[in-house]
Amino acid sequence: MKAFEATRLFFNSAAELLDLDESLRESMLMPQREIQVQVSMRRDDGSLANFVGFRVQHDSSRGPMKGGLRYHPEVDLDETRSLASLMTWKTAVVNLPYGGAKGGIGVDPRSLSLPEVERLTRAFVDQIHDIVGPDTDIPAPDMGTDHRVMAWFRNQWEKYHGFNPAVITGKPVEEYGAKGREEATGRGVGSLTVKVAKRLGMKAEKTRVAIQGFGNVGSHAAKFLSEAQFPVIAVSDTTGTYYREEGLDINAVLHHTLRHSYGLLEGFAECEVLPVDALLSLPDVDVLIPAAVGGVITERNVDNISAKAIIEGANGPVHPMADHALHERGVTVLPDILANAGGVTVSYFEWVQNRQHYRWTLDRVRQELDRTLSEAFEHVWQTAQEKNVSLRTAAYMIGIARVRRASELAGMR
Repeated sequence: MKAFEATRLFFNSAAELLDLDESLRESMLMPQREIQVQVSMRRDDGSLANFVGFRVQHDSSRGPMKGGLRYHPEVDLDETRSLASLMTWKTAVVNLPYGGAKGGIGVDPRSLSLPEVERLTRAFVDQIHDIVGPDTDIPAPDMGTDHRVMAWFRNQWEKYHGFNPAVITGKPVEEYGAKGREEATGRGVGSLTVKVAKRLGMKAEKTRVAIQGFGNVGSHAAKFLSEAQFPVIAVSDTTGTYYREEGLDINAVLHHTLRHSYGLLEGFAECEVLPVDALLSLPDVDVLIPAAVGGVITERNVDNISAKAIIEGANGPVHPMADHALHERGVTVLPDILANAGGVTVSYFEWVQNRQHYRWTLDRVRQELDRTLSEAFEHVWQTAQEKNVSLRTAAYMIGIARVRRASELAGMR
C-alpha cells in the first residue's frame, strides 16, 4: 500500500465520525502545492550528479507550514505527500500554530562525502528558496539530515533573503538553534511511553521495551526510558537486532554507536545478536517502539507481535489493516501524529526564540515540551474513551476538527 493511501484511510475513519462530506474531505486531504525539482551538484571527482528533490506544502489554515527535509533513497512524491499531510494533523493535535509540509531528496547521504552533502543542500535551496520562509514554510531535520544540513540551508537561503534564522529549525545551538532540539523527538516518545504504561497499569521496572531503529529518535527514547527504569531488552538497526533478556546497558550501547563511523550498532558484543526483522516478533516484549522507517507492521506480520502497546516513533510504521487487527486484539497504539510530535514542538520553541531574539534554558524547553505533550495526550486519551475509538482515530478527529475550524473562521471552506 502506498504511503498516502494509508494516510487517506486513517483520515477517512475519523472524517466519518466527524460527518465530513466527500468534497470537504478531498479538499482537506490534498496538498495546496507540490514542487518537484532537479538538483544537480558536482561530485568530489568533478563529475555531475543529478537527483530529484521535493517540497509538498499541505495546509496553511492554522499558520505557516512546517515539516522536515529527508535525504533517503526511497524519498518520492507519494511519501512526501503523505508525510506533509501527517504534519498538518500532528501540529493540530499538539495545538501548534502551524500547518504541514514535507520535503526531501531521493539520495543515500552515506554514499556522499560531507562536502558533497553540503553542495547538494545548497543546490536544493537554490531551487526552492522562494517558496520557503519564516512566515510561509519552515523546514527542519528529518531522516538523513541533521543540524549541519540545517545550517547550510539557512546560510544559502539568507544569501537570497537576508538574515533571518527563523527560516529553518534544528540548527546548531551556536547558530540560533534551540537547546534540547536534537533529543526532542526521542524524549517525547519516551515520556509518552511512560504515560501510556501508567494508563495501562504497567510498572516501569517490569515493562520490557523493544525499539526498532537506533538513530536520533530511537537512541534518545532508549536513554529516556532506561533512566526511567524501563528495561530496554532489544534495539535494532540495519545491522541486526541486539537482544539481552534482562535489559541492555543503554549507556554502553550509546557509547558504542558514538565510536562507530555511521553510528551503527554493528560490533556491540554485550548481548545476543539476532536477525534484523527479529525485533518485531520477540515474544517477551510489553512495549514496542518502531522508530525507523514507515510500513514495517503489516497484515503479514501483525500476528507475530506480542506487545501490549505500540508507540509510533517513526512516521507511518503501521499499515491500516494491521492497525485494525491490533485494535481488535486490544493492543494500545499511540499514533505517530502524537507519539513523535516532540520534534516539531521544540522546533516551534526554536522558531519562537528566533522571532523574539531570545534564548530559553534547556530546563524551560523540557518543561514546555512535557506540558505540551501531556495536554495533547490527555485530550486524545479522553476523546478515545468518550467516543469509544482508538487513540489514532481520536487524534485524527482532534486534528481534523481544529484544521476545519481554522479554515471556516478564515472563510476558506
